[in-house]
Order: sequence, then structure tokens, then C-alpha cells
Amino acid sequence: QVQLVESGGGLVQAGGSLRLSCAASGRTFSSYDMGWFRQPPGKEREFVATITWNGGSTYYADSVKGRFTFSRDNAKNTMYLQMNSLKPEDTAVYYCAVRRRIAAISPRDFDSWGQGTQVTVSS
Repeated sequence: QVQLVESGGGLVQAGGSLRLSCAASGRTFSSYDMGWFRQPPGKEREFVATITWNGGSTYYADSVKGRFTFSRDNAKNTMYLQMNSLKPEDTAVYYCAVRRRIAAISPRDFDSWGQGTQVTVSS
């Protein structure tokens, strides 16, 4: 079982940047496709991005495409979400998770969720 811990959230002004990290425990981290999701206040959890097990392919929600970059370092058991040109609508708790079904982007196809990290973007 993989355990995930997110970090790097905070308060930033619109237009600013943050880099989130997701540290994984467990020797099999490098075998899994991974995902980032977010949950804005009062809303459902929504897809942000996915990355394949070797980092060779990424996929983004339209709302973050061109602004966010998902990467991973399997040697460090860590993945990253670089977020640039942040907008107030990016405000949410951000979660990383393990993908259990190929090409899936629904939260129900992910597990081993971390505890989340809060990102707040002020206007």
C-alpha cells in the first residue's frame, strides 16, 4: 500500500506560482500512474492532472492546461505539481492519489489519497 503526503500549499496572489509536492512511501510507487485532484470550497472533488508511471505522459484538465505542470522523480518517491499564473478559482484543497484504472480521471478510480494541502489564491 502506498501512503501519500502532500505539501507546498499556501496563500498566493493571483498571477503567482506555487509548487506542490507529494511524497510517497512504499517501494512500488514507481509502478503506478498518479493523479492530482482538487476540491474547491463547497464543491465536489475535481480532476486536475495525471501522469504515467514513468513520467512519460501527462494529461491535464482544460482549466489548468498550459499553467500547471505535473512531474515525478521516482528515485525520490516524489511527484510535483508546478502551478503558474494562479487564479482565484484555483483555490482548493489539493490531493494526490494512485490511479487504479488505466486512463481514468474520475476520483472513484483512484485511491491511497493523501490528506491534502490548501491552496488559496487572492485576487
